[in-house]
Amino acid sequence: MSPQDILDTYGPREAMEYDVVVVGAGPAGLSTAIRLKQLATEKGQDVSVVVLEKGGEPGAHILSGAIMDPRALTELFPDWKERGAPLNQPVTDDAWSFLSETGATRTPNFLLPECAQNHGNYIISLSNFTRWLGQQAENLGVEIFPGFTAAEVLYNEDGSVKGVATGNMGIGKDGEPTENFQLGMELHARYTVFAEGARGHLGKQLIAKYKLDEGRDPQTYGIGIKEVWEIDPSRHTPGFVMHTAGWPLESDTYGGAFMYHMEDNKVAVGFVTGLNYSNPWLSPFEEFQRWKTHPNIKWYFTNDQGEVNAKRIGYGARAITAGGLMSLPKTVFPG
Repeated sequence: MSPQDILDTYGPREAMEYDVVVVGAGPAGLSTAIRLKQLATEKGQDVSVVVLEKGGEPGAHILSGAIMDPRALTELFPDWKERGAPLNQPVTDDAWSFLSETGATRTPNFLLPECAQNHGNYIISLSNFTRWLGQQAENLGVEIFPGFTAAEVLYNEDGSVKGVATGNMGIGKDGEPTENFQLGMELHARYTVFAEGARGHLGKQLIAKYKLDEGRDPQTYGIGIKEVWEIDPSRHTPGFVMHTAGWPLESDTYGGAFMYHMEDNKVAVGFVTGLNYSNPWLSPFEEFQRWKTHPNIKWYFTNDQGEVNAKRIGYGARAITAGGLMSLPKTVFPG
């Protein structure tokens, strides 16, 4: 059955009314919901805000080995330390290196531009931070619906966004409803905020419908692959940040890698490759694995005998927007 046939057979969908619907419980979506609640409280108003999250909980689908500048968080919650925000490991040193196949050239710290200096910032688990942010939002009265994917944009007769509909549950591989079928629901709002992240499927529809990218440069993308490792304490330097460029990528391929030393002997390592690479044999995943064999990188994962003595405890990948300010589409549209 087609989606429309399912709706005709099992509809209409239940509808819920809110002042604001936010799609995506990442840092952006949750911060939006929190700030709306704060502003409403300051003005003595009651604003109903709901956040839809496709993951089982806020933070479940967040992937980033993250360095966080706390300035925006301080604006949102000046007392974030007292609230227990999981920013525990300040950056202690920055290393920016260009790799050859066997060696590395480190840029002296005094030559690093301000944007490459991370003193005052924190190395964090972005998923843990997002989970904490979700708790703060709920404490302010924000409703969070985890496990619900926004599957469809709903429109008013005048063409403005009316809200979103969640996906149907209990659909079999053949596209037919099973005995566990449950029709999705509609969430209507005065304003709908889409915070899906890079290349969100609803965002693509909205950009096309309202021509939000008119007059903008084309967006470009990269893929980021990340792993979290637990390494030997003798190889761990809490707060140490390393970024590399060069090998194993060819000179005409945009990309680089990072290693962030978190707390508890854990490091987040990642590899970013621009998706405009021309080499048909290039595999970002395999290049990432090659990068870890470089002498300056391999040392962190091995003992003095060259044997691996670290344990990988998590991994994942995601798309990254890389076009910059000139590729940013308009962010406001009717509804």
